[in-house]
Amino acid sequence: MIIGDKYKQNPFEKGTLFLFCGQRSDRIKGLLWQGTGFLLLYKRPEDGRLSWPRTTQEAAELTEEQFHYLMLGLNPLEPKVKDVKPGKIY
Repeated sequence: MIIGDKYKQNPFEKGTLFLFCGQRSDRIKGLLWQGTGFLLLYKRPEDGRLSWPRTTQEAAELTEEQFHYLMLGLNPLEPKVKDVKPGKIY
């Protein structure tokens, strides 16, 4: 109902994967209609939280390449390089 009412999308569109993230942004949940039922996917990145859209206006359609980046733990919508400060050199 959320997909249809809030996002105006058809959750029964075969081959379309809908991704959601909880409030803590440390888990991804996916919903995929396969024609005979829904497949529920769940992923918890081991190294922290995700940068994730928070409003319906921020919701986005991802390309296959962007989806692969997301599964690697990268933000496909706003890729940023983090500054790293090296530790003490011995």
